[in-house]
Amino acid sequence: MTSNDKIAQVRDYFALMTKSDIPGIIALFENDAQIQSPFLGQVLASDFFEKLGSASNASKLTVFDVLLGENGDSAAAHFEYDWTLKSGDNFVFQGIDYFKFGASGLFSSMSIFYDTHPVREDVGDKYA
Repeated sequence: MTSNDKIAQVRDYFALMTKSDIPGIIALFENDAQIQSPFLGQVLASDFFEKLGSASNASKLTVFDVLLGENGDSAAAHFEYDWTLKSGDNFVFQGIDYFKFGASGLFSSMSIFYDTHPVREDVGDKYA
């Protein structure tokens, strides 16, 4: 996989998130890939995205930048998430997703970073 392929894959992830294409998103991850989430802790990617899809009504993600790691096996993306929940509540915040690429070229893990305080204060536990 070239550097451009990796950047394209990260951008594809955000495009699929905006489309709420849960099967398409899961297909970008290895079967045993883990997500580290501020809300849910460490969970299988497939479980995480199914829960996110169930909690969400709409999402719009705007990517500001994608940076590749020094060893070529990781990438980080700075983004803005305009998130509408099933309840109709809407939240907009910025964050960083950090991706690790597995030997297959798919994502082997993703860690999500953002300031959870404002979102948790307003949202509570919407995954329950």
